[in-house]
Amino acid sequence: MDFSEYQKLAGKTALYPRRLENLEYPTLGLTGEAGEVANVVKKIQRDDEGILTEEVRAKLKDELGDVLWYISACADELNLTLNEIAEYNVGKLATRHGAS
Repeated sequence: MDFSEYQKLAGKTALYPRRLENLEYPTLGLTGEAGEVANVVKKIQRDDEGILTEEVRAKLKDELGDVLWYISACADELNLTLNEIAEYNVGKLATRHGAS
């Protein structure tokens, strides 16, 4: 699956108030999900002596998927594609690090 296909399919599941006129909703969701990722990583340190288990890896995969969904929804709200965002970001990083 590529970003274009993902964004199209994810958009079909985006059922929230004032869709495509409501950047706040997916932005708040994104911060909540990013916090869940951070909390899982914190618990690796606290409960698992810093060792990443397959169970925790699966949980992080799930949470990162939720982060991706909200990023896609934010992109939709801004009339951007995930491809545009990814291409821009890679270009920015290449410039920052002196690569082309």
